Amino acid sequence: MKILYAVQATGNGHLSRAMEIIPHLKKLGKVDILVSGIQADIELPFEVKYKFKGLSFVFGKKGGIDYFRTYMKSNTFRLMNEIKKLPIEEYDLVINDFEPVSAWATHIKKLPCIALSNQCATLSPRVPQPKHKDPVGVFVLKHYAPSTAQYGFQFKNFAENIFTPVIRKEVRELDVSDKGHYTVYLPAYDDERLLKNLSRFKDVKWEVFSKHNKNAAKHKNVNIYPINQKAFLKSLSSCTGTLCAAGFGATSEALFLKKKLLVIPMKAQYEQICNATVLKTMDVPVMKSLKKKHSDVIEKWLNKGKVIDVNYPDITSSILERIVDEQTDKNHNFTFSH
Repeated sequence: MKILYAVQATGNGHLSRAMEIIPHLKKLGKVDILVSGIQADIELPFEVKYKFKGLSFVFGKKGGIDYFRTYMKSNTFRLMNEIKKLPIEEYDLVINDFEPVSAWATHIKKLPCIALSNQCATLSPRVPQPKHKDPVGVFVLKHYAPSTAQYGFQFKNFAENIFTPVIRKEVRELDVSDKGHYTVYLPAYDDERLLKNLSRFKDVKWEVFSKHNKNAAKHKNVNIYPINQKAFLKSLSSCTGTLCAAGFGATSEALFLKKKLLVIPMKAQYEQICNATVLKTMDVPVMKSLKKKHSDVIEKWLNKGKVIDVNYPDITSSILERIVDEQTDKNHNFTFSH
């Protein structure tokens, strides 16, 4: 069986999950890998057959997406060329982690596309939803990477085809400790804003991983480090707690490692708002933005925050075996009802 596994590279969560999925998938068939996007900080340790720019969102410095830079870096003509030149019909099975090029290539040619992502489960009626719907955000989640069948990931097993997070082997094998610091990953905020807000808590040691700085720096009780996976995992495994955006990957890993968690969803990023809604039902505190007027949320979390008990077993192999078995049976297709 010839399988195309297509991965979105906006942020690091999709690629982190791919590191765990690809070795299992290779046991089930001949696998070609497609990656599209421009915002990831990590590289896959596998041969990537197709590398596309795709359709990426660019992180800003004030807590949200930089729509101007996103627009400037987007190129509809290039995207259509990438979609057209992908020989999608050569594959027996296309498994897609919220990746637009392969999704639209299959959609245009009326071929099956199997979604396997956090995003495809986000709008399921079985998953807690935000009180206020964002029509644009809902539209993006529904149409950014169209699919014919969906298998999703969420913080809880909400339905038969919604699984608990994939935790990569590298994280499962970490030596977990508590050395008293707090690990921070807020890629949509610049260093100046982070330093200004975090240094207010003078007795706390912060370890900040920044997308906006290539060199390590220290300001009072705040250490700034450039993005580095090995250093980040070392900090995460030995921290007391984690302050991060509401992306699915980092939050899942923090929960798995039994770290108390505080999230700040990116502005105008509806998927993160949805993730934060689910986390809130699990008693994870959610902060609206990194501003002084919300600093009491951090204060309360530092003093009274608790570890949330989760169970994320290693079931990646069985998930993939099930998908391949069900989707090679032409009469068995699963779609969420939105």
